[in-house]
Amino acid sequence: MDEEHFKKILTPKQYKVMREKGTEAPFAGKYVHENKNGIYVCSACQNQLFTSDAKFDSKTGWPSFDQAIAGSVEYKPDGNQTEIICAKCKSHLGHIFLDGPTKTGKRYCINSVCLDLKEK
Repeated sequence: MDEEHFKKILTPKQYKVMREKGTEAPFAGKYVHENKNGIYVCSACQNQLFTSDAKFDSKTGWPSFDQAIAGSVEYKPDGNQTEIICAKCKSHLGHIFLDGPTKTGKRYCINSVCLDLKEK
């Protein structure tokens, strides 16, 4: 997949976040308060990323998860943070922090525009 492909399939907002490492404004994303059951997939390539069971309210303004589906994401140093990218299409999703309140201690802070929810 090349950048022309992504420009055709993504909205300008999705492209800015996913391909240019932008971010959504806090509390602006459609999945911040979503509680439906299902699988969250990458909006660029439909790679399965997170289950709804892993989602929690971090009160940070972005959808947060305490674990990713095994092999679904990759991690890259990003200054003093760790970037999360889709393992399939290499799109930026957000960042991971080690301050999560669940047993994993992880908080995957993800931009809503990077996700589609496939309801169960």
